[in-house]
Amino acid sequence: MNEMKAKTRREHHFFRTGYLILVLLFIYLPIAYVMLFSFNDSKSMINFSGFSLRWYEEMINNQDMLESLKYTVIIAVIATVVSTVIGTVAAIGLSKARKIIRTVILEINNLPVLNPDIVTAIGLMLLFLSLKIRRSIVTMTLAHITFCIPYVILSVLPKLRQLDDNVAEAAMDLGATPVKALTKVIIPQIYPAIFSGALIAFSMSFDDFVISYFTAGMDVQNISMFVYSMKRFNPAVNALSAVIVVVVTVILILANLIPVLRDKKINKEEV
Repeated sequence: MNEMKAKTRREHHFFRTGYLILVLLFIYLPIAYVMLFSFNDSKSMINFSGFSLRWYEEMINNQDMLESLKYTVIIAVIATVVSTVIGTVAAIGLSKARKIIRTVILEINNLPVLNPDIVTAIGLMLLFLSLKIRRSIVTMTLAHITFCIPYVILSVLPKLRQLDDNVAEAAMDLGATPVKALTKVIIPQIYPAIFSGALIAFSMSFDDFVISYFTAGMDVQNISMFVYSMKRFNPAVNALSAVIVVVVTVILILANLIPVLRDKKINKEEV
Protein backbone atom coordinates (compact mmCIF):
# COMPACT_ATOMS: atom_id res chain seq x y z
CA MET A 1 0.00 0.00 0.00
CA ASN A 2 2.82 2.37 0.96
CA GLU A 3 4.62 1.54 -2.27
CA MET A 4 1.52 2.44 -4.29
CA LYS A 5 1.20 5.78 -2.45
CA ALA A 6 4.88 6.52 -3.01
CA LYS A 7 4.51 5.65 -6.70
CA THR A 8 1.45 7.91 -6.98
CA ARG A 9 3.34 10.79 -5.33
CA ARG A 10 6.26 10.32 -7.73
CA GLU A 11 3.87 10.35 -10.71
CA HIS A 12 2.20 13.52 -9.45
CA HIS A 13 5.59 15.15 -8.86
CA PHE A 14 6.73 14.15 -12.35
CA PHE A 15 3.53 15.53 -13.88
CA ARG A 16 3.82 18.86 -11.99
CA THR A 17 7.48 19.22 -12.92
CA GLY A 18 6.83 18.41 -16.57
CA TYR A 19 3.88 20.80 -16.68
CA LEU A 20 5.98 23.58 -15.12
CA ILE A 21 8.77 23.01 -17.64
CA LEU A 22 6.31 23.18 -20.56
CA VAL A 23 4.83 26.45 -19.26
CA LEU A 24 8.28 28.01 -18.81
CA LEU A 25 9.33 26.88 -22.30
CA PHE A 26 6.13 28.34 -23.77
CA ILE A 27 6.84 31.69 -22.08
CA TYR A 28 10.61 32.02 -22.46
CA LEU A 29 11.42 30.08 -25.64
CA PRO A 30 10.13 32.85 -27.98
CA ILE A 31 12.25 35.39 -26.08
CA ALA A 32 15.32 33.18 -26.37
CA TYR A 33 14.56 32.69 -30.08
CA VAL A 34 14.45 36.44 -30.70
CA MET A 35 17.68 36.99 -28.78
CA LEU A 36 19.42 34.20 -30.69
CA PHE A 37 18.41 35.53 -34.11
CA SER A 38 19.44 39.05 -33.15
CA PHE A 39 22.97 37.71 -33.73
CA ASN A 40 22.10 36.06 -37.06
CA ASP A 41 24.24 37.12 -39.99
CA SER A 42 21.33 36.99 -42.45
CA LYS A 43 17.80 38.37 -42.48
CA SER A 44 16.33 34.89 -42.17
CA MET A 45 14.21 34.15 -39.11
CA ILE A 46 14.40 30.41 -39.76
CA ASN A 47 18.00 29.56 -40.61
CA PHE A 48 20.88 30.73 -38.43
CA SER A 49 23.65 31.36 -40.97
CA GLY A 50 26.34 32.66 -38.60
CA PHE A 51 27.16 34.92 -35.66
CA SER A 52 27.17 38.65 -36.37
CA LEU A 53 26.58 42.01 -34.68
CA ARG A 54 25.35 43.66 -37.87
CA TRP A 55 21.80 44.13 -36.58
CA TYR A 56 23.02 45.82 -33.40
CA GLU A 57 25.08 48.15 -35.55
CA GLU A 58 22.06 48.86 -37.74
CA MET A 59 19.96 49.48 -34.65
CA ILE A 60 22.46 52.09 -33.44
CA ASN A 61 22.52 53.76 -36.86
CA ASN A 62 18.74 53.72 -37.31
CA GLN A 63 17.75 57.19 -36.14
CA ASP A 64 14.00 56.61 -36.57
CA MET A 65 14.14 53.53 -34.36
CA LEU A 66 16.19 55.30 -31.69
CA GLU A 67 13.85 58.30 -31.73
CA SER A 68 10.85 55.99 -31.32
CA LEU A 69 12.62 54.26 -28.44
CA LYS A 70 13.37 57.65 -26.86
CA TYR A 71 9.71 58.67 -26.97
CA THR A 72 8.68 55.25 -25.66
CA VAL A 73 10.98 55.47 -22.64
CA ILE A 74 10.11 59.10 -21.87
CA ILE A 75 6.37 58.46 -22.00
CA ALA A 76 6.66 55.21 -20.05
CA VAL A 77 8.73 56.81 -17.27
CA ILE A 78 6.41 59.82 -16.93
CA ALA A 79 3.30 57.63 -17.02
CA THR A 80 4.81 55.24 -14.45
CA VAL A 81 5.80 57.97 -11.97
CA VAL A 82 2.56 59.92 -12.21
CA SER A 83 0.24 56.90 -12.23
CA THR A 84 2.12 55.31 -9.31
CA VAL A 85 1.77 58.43 -7.17
CA ILE A 86 -1.89 58.99 -8.08
CA GLY A 87 -2.77 55.29 -7.86
CA THR A 88 -1.07 54.84 -4.47
CA VAL A 89 -2.75 57.91 -2.95
CA ALA A 90 -6.09 56.82 -4.42
CA ALA A 91 -5.69 53.30 -3.03
CA ILE A 92 -4.88 54.67 0.44
CA GLY A 93 -7.95 56.90 0.26
CA LEU A 94 -10.15 54.01 -0.88
CA SER A 95 -8.89 51.83 1.97
CA LYS A 96 -10.26 54.42 4.42
CA ALA A 97 -13.51 55.12 2.53
CA ARG A 98 -16.93 53.73 3.35
CA LYS A 99 -17.69 50.32 1.89
CA ILE A 100 -20.37 51.50 -0.54
CA ILE A 101 -18.14 54.29 -1.88
CA ARG A 102 -15.16 51.93 -2.17
CA THR A 103 -17.24 49.34 -4.03
CA VAL A 104 -18.62 51.87 -6.54
CA ILE A 105 -15.23 53.46 -7.24
CA LEU A 106 -13.55 50.06 -7.63
CA GLU A 107 -16.18 49.00 -10.16
CA ILE A 108 -15.49 52.21 -12.09
CA ASN A 109 -11.76 51.59 -11.74
CA ASN A 110 -12.16 48.13 -13.28
CA LEU A 111 -13.78 49.47 -16.46
CA PRO A 112 -10.53 50.48 -18.23
CA VAL A 113 -8.99 47.14 -17.26
CA LEU A 114 -11.91 45.06 -18.55
CA ASN A 115 -12.67 47.22 -21.58
CA PRO A 116 -10.98 46.30 -24.87
CA ASP A 117 -8.12 48.69 -25.64
CA ILE A 118 -9.85 49.86 -28.79
CA VAL A 119 -12.81 51.16 -26.77
CA THR A 120 -10.56 53.07 -24.38
CA ALA A 121 -8.50 54.39 -27.28
CA ILE A 122 -11.48 55.72 -29.24
CA GLY A 123 -12.98 57.20 -26.08
CA LEU A 124 -9.79 59.10 -25.27
CA MET A 125 -9.40 60.24 -28.87
CA LEU A 126 -12.96 61.60 -28.94
CA LEU A 127 -12.37 63.31 -25.60
CA PHE A 128 -9.32 65.14 -26.91
CA LEU A 129 -11.13 66.07 -30.12
CA SER A 130 -14.16 67.39 -28.23
CA LEU A 131 -11.88 69.52 -26.05
CA LYS A 132 -10.09 70.73 -29.22
CA ILE A 133 -6.74 69.44 -27.93
CA ARG A 134 -4.30 68.69 -30.72
CA ARG A 135 -2.98 65.15 -30.51
CA SER A 136 0.71 65.11 -29.58
CA ILE A 137 3.14 63.58 -27.14
CA VAL A 138 1.16 65.33 -24.36
CA THR A 139 -2.13 63.64 -25.22
CA MET A 140 -0.33 60.33 -25.65
CA THR A 141 1.26 60.68 -22.21
CA LEU A 142 -2.05 61.64 -20.61
CA ALA A 143 -3.67 58.60 -22.20
CA HIS A 144 -0.95 56.32 -20.82
CA ILE A 145 -1.34 57.80 -17.34
CA THR A 146 -5.09 57.26 -17.54
CA PHE A 147 -4.96 53.55 -18.33
CA CYS A 148 -2.02 52.86 -15.97
CA ILE A 149 -3.65 54.24 -12.81
CA PRO A 150 -6.20 51.39 -12.42
CA TYR A 151 -3.43 48.78 -12.48
CA VAL A 152 -1.54 50.58 -9.71
CA ILE A 153 -4.69 50.79 -7.57
CA LEU A 154 -5.42 47.10 -8.06
CA SER A 155 -1.83 46.29 -7.09
CA VAL A 156 -1.63 48.46 -3.96
CA LEU A 157 -5.11 48.04 -2.48
CA PRO A 158 -4.82 44.33 -1.47
CA LYS A 159 -1.64 45.12 0.49
CA LEU A 160 -3.36 47.98 2.28
CA ARG A 161 -6.11 45.63 3.41
CA GLN A 162 -3.49 43.55 5.22
CA LEU A 163 -2.24 46.50 7.29
CA ASP A 164 -3.26 47.19 10.85
CA ASP A 165 -5.17 50.50 10.91
CA ASN A 166 -4.00 51.15 14.46
CA VAL A 167 -0.35 51.51 13.37
CA ALA A 168 -0.85 54.85 11.60
CA GLU A 169 -3.10 56.10 14.40
CA ALA A 170 -0.49 55.11 16.97
CA ALA A 171 2.18 57.02 15.04
CA MET A 172 0.02 60.17 15.05
CA ASP A 173 -0.71 59.72 18.76
CA LEU A 174 3.05 59.74 19.33
CA GLY A 175 3.36 63.10 17.57
CA ALA A 176 3.77 62.20 13.89
CA THR A 177 1.95 64.38 11.38
CA PRO A 178 -0.37 62.70 8.84
CA VAL A 179 2.29 63.21 6.17
CA LYS A 180 4.98 61.59 8.30
CA ALA A 181 2.65 58.74 9.23
CA LEU A 182 2.09 58.20 5.52
CA THR A 183 5.74 58.37 4.46
CA LYS A 184 7.34 56.72 7.51
CA VAL A 185 4.73 54.12 8.48
CA ILE A 186 2.30 53.23 5.68
CA ILE A 187 4.44 53.50 2.54
CA PRO A 188 7.38 51.40 3.87
CA GLN A 189 4.93 48.58 4.61
CA ILE A 190 3.28 48.67 1.18
CA TYR A 191 6.47 49.41 -0.79
CA PRO A 192 6.55 45.96 -2.52
CA ALA A 193 3.00 46.48 -3.80
CA ILE A 194 3.85 50.01 -4.99
CA PHE A 195 6.92 48.70 -6.80
CA SER A 196 4.87 45.91 -8.42
CA GLY A 197 2.26 48.44 -9.55
CA ALA A 198 4.99 50.67 -10.99
CA LEU A 199 6.49 47.75 -12.93
CA ILE A 200 3.06 46.83 -14.33
CA ALA A 201 2.41 50.46 -15.30
CA PHE A 202 5.80 50.74 -17.02
CA SER A 203 5.27 47.48 -18.89
CA MET A 204 1.76 48.45 -20.00
CA SER A 205 2.92 51.87 -21.20
CA PHE A 206 6.07 50.61 -22.91
CA ASP A 207 4.20 47.86 -24.74
CA ASP A 208 1.05 49.78 -25.71
CA PHE A 209 0.09 50.18 -29.35
CA VAL A 210 -3.68 50.61 -29.76
CA ILE A 211 -4.20 53.51 -27.36
CA SER A 212 -0.97 55.15 -28.51
CA TYR A 213 -2.02 54.88 -32.15
CA PHE A 214 -5.29 56.77 -31.54
CA THR A 215 -3.95 59.44 -29.17
CA ALA A 216 -0.53 60.26 -30.66
CA GLY A 217 0.06 63.04 -33.12
CA MET A 218 1.76 62.87 -36.49
CA ASP A 219 5.04 64.08 -34.97
CA VAL A 220 5.52 61.27 -32.45
CA GLN A 221 5.43 57.49 -32.40
CA ASN A 222 6.52 54.88 -29.90
CA ILE A 223 8.39 51.69 -30.72
CA SER A 224 5.20 49.67 -31.21
CA MET A 225 3.94 52.15 -33.79
CA PHE A 226 7.35 52.17 -35.46
CA VAL A 227 7.34 48.37 -35.86
CA TYR A 228 3.75 48.48 -37.16
CA SER A 229 4.63 51.12 -39.75
CA MET A 230 7.60 49.17 -41.19
CA LYS A 231 6.95 48.04 -44.75
CA ARG A 232 9.28 45.08 -44.30
CA PHE A 233 10.43 43.46 -41.10
CA ASN A 234 13.84 44.70 -40.05
CA PRO A 235 15.92 42.20 -38.01
CA ALA A 236 17.33 45.19 -36.13
CA VAL A 237 14.10 44.97 -34.12
CA ASN A 238 15.40 41.65 -32.79
CA ALA A 239 18.52 43.43 -31.55
CA LEU A 240 16.41 46.11 -29.89
CA SER A 241 14.21 43.47 -28.26
CA ALA A 242 17.29 41.65 -26.95
CA VAL A 243 18.66 44.86 -25.43
CA ILE A 244 15.31 45.61 -23.77
CA VAL A 245 15.12 42.08 -22.33
CA VAL A 246 18.63 42.37 -20.89
CA VAL A 247 17.96 45.81 -19.37
CA VAL A 248 14.65 44.71 -17.81
CA THR A 249 16.27 41.54 -16.45
CA VAL A 250 19.07 43.54 -14.83
CA ILE A 251 16.55 45.96 -13.29
CA LEU A 252 14.51 43.09 -11.85
CA ILE A 253 17.62 41.40 -10.43
CA LEU A 254 18.77 44.64 -8.80
CA ALA A 255 15.27 45.39 -7.49
CA ASN A 256 15.18 42.02 -5.74
CA LEU A 257 18.82 41.99 -4.67
CA ILE A 258 19.15 45.49 -3.20
CA PRO A 259 16.48 45.00 -0.44
CA VAL A 260 18.12 41.71 0.58
CA LEU A 261 21.57 43.31 0.82
CA ARG A 262 20.10 46.27 2.71
CA ASP A 263 18.40 43.99 5.23
CA LYS A 264 21.64 42.05 5.73
CA LYS A 265 23.52 45.30 6.33
CA ILE A 266 20.93 46.43 8.88
CA ASN A 267 21.09 43.09 10.69
CA LYS A 268 24.90 43.25 10.86
CA GLU A 269 24.76 46.79 12.30
CA GLU A 270 22.24 45.70 14.92
CA VAL A 271 24.47 42.78 15.94
